[in-house]
Amino acid sequence: MTQFAAPRTATSSNEAVQLRSSAEAAASALPPLLVQAQQLAGSVLGGDHGRRRAGLGDDFWQYRPLQQGDSRRMIDHRRSARGDQQFVRERELQIAQTVHLWIDQGASMRFASTPALPRKIDRARLIGLALSILMLRGGERVGLTGGNLPPRRGNLQILRLADALSADASQDYAPPEDRAMAPHARALFISDFLGPFEPLERALAKAADRGVHGVLLQVLDPAEERFPFAGRTRFESVSGALTHETIKAASLRDEYLERLAERRDALERLCRVAGWRMGQHHSSDPALVALMWLYHAVDRGQI
Repeated sequence: MTQFAAPRTATSSNEAVQLRSSAEAAASALPPLLVQAQQLAGSVLGGDHGRRRAGLGDDFWQYRPLQQGDSRRMIDHRRSARGDQQFVRERELQIAQTVHLWIDQGASMRFASTPALPRKIDRARLIGLALSILMLRGGERVGLTGGNLPPRRGNLQILRLADALSADASQDYAPPEDRAMAPHARALFISDFLGPFEPLERALAKAADRGVHGVLLQVLDPAEERFPFAGRTRFESVSGALTHETIKAASLRDEYLERLAERRDALERLCRVAGWRMGQHHSSDPALVALMWLYHAVDRGQI
């Protein structure tokens, strides 16, 4: 009987090469973001990823004394033979997490009150990409919500993320993308969360239904917290779609600050109901502060 072997094809390898080339070419337009994110992640990454805890895996973690409830099969007889106490050999947890990232690309995020401060979107991209680098180096799968960039492992995913995060939305407030989130995954949403509230409620309700837990990180410019405006002032959205002019801007301060506090309370209540956490970051503060907070949230399994 004559057997015919299927012809070998280089399509898959060629696609991989083309994907890497296109990703690297796209990422070359963003060297500051990539370099800054790598440096920021490097300031946190002093050792292994914070996922080191006991579980089912291949890598040795530690010896510990035998405790009540431990199976006798867990005893490491070679280590126990060194003394009178029996020891258990624990292995590091090797179950990779799937993490979905959503960063608000709306025009409102492209605001900075002074040239000395970064735009909110620049800070959000930096923190999101730096955290992704940390998680990818720890063996996690990271991707964007929505299904356009599914969670994957590896260094090439960093280039894909940098490319995807370079896009800007035309509308003032981009609604959170909640499609294609894997059940029991983790998620990180970064925005100023100043836009319509209902899309965010739907997104977190859908996430909760799928067992997805995560963090909302609110990024604000200092001027949005203090409202340092007085006299005749023309307020205009970044896209130019919304405008408001007043001759007594200072008279709006109390009402504005009250509404901002109400929005923050609503965000915190929403997080409590959905089982998420909420963090806040000002663009005038070091990015490392927010990244460290998020990294410890990852370490405790809360994202």
